[in-house]
Amino acid sequence: MKTTTTIFKFACILLLTVSLQSNAQNLVASEAGILQFETEEIDFGTIQKGANGERVFIFKNTGTIPIIIAEVKTSCGCTVPSKPKGPIMPGAMSQIEVKYDTNRMGAFSKTITVMSNASEPIKTLKIKGKVIDPENKLGQ
Repeated sequence: MKTTTTIFKFACILLLTVSLQSNAQNLVASEAGILQFETEEIDFGTIQKGANGERVFIFKNTGTIPIIIAEVKTSCGCTVPSKPKGPIMPGAMSQIEVKYDTNRMGAFSKTITVMSNASEPIKTLKIKGKVIDPENKLGQ
């Protein structure tokens, strides 16, 4: 009889613990900033050497807490990002500006890594395209 009571108590404690952990995880998930980007890839298409290499990734915080973008890194020095300076409040929109050096000829594909306190703390964005020289008869 004692063994049955002990097993019953253990099972109750185990169920209570699992239930509390599940509720805590749901609470944490509901208390997060969420970066919702309009697009995660920008295709420059074919552009001419020296053309405007600036593009903008627009996003909205669809979460419940402010998002702070700690850092934005690029895969090479030919791409320069600029991040929002302050927190992005729930429901607010903001942007990450990216400038590609269009004096570099040929096809390109670069990544931009966004680090924040959002529910997805590391987000990867992409730019791609091809820079041609109109003076070059081969189109390169």
